[in-house]
Amino acid sequence: MKKISLGFTYKLFLTFLFGCMQVMLWAQDSTSTSRTTTTTTETTTSDWYTQPWVWVVGGAVLLIILVALLRGGSSSDKEVTRTTVIKDDRGY
Repeated sequence: MKKISLGFTYKLFLTFLFGCMQVMLWAQDSTSTSRTTTTTTETTTSDWYTQPWVWVVGGAVLLIILVALLRGGSSSDKEVTRTTVIKDDRGY
């Protein structure tokens, strides 16, 4: 007995599949001479995120937030040391 390889099986399956697809595509081909007129109306709407002013305002707010966060935590420029002096009157 001769063993059939999987490569041949895949080729046979793909040939059958594409043959069926061709039949379905030919079935959808219209050869009739009827005419249809279609009238379409188009309305254009713009979303809020496509407006340039939204991006400018958003960028400005983001920049203000970043500056506030980065400047608020930079108090380590000057090193502050504190010494507590306690006066002792025990007279040693």
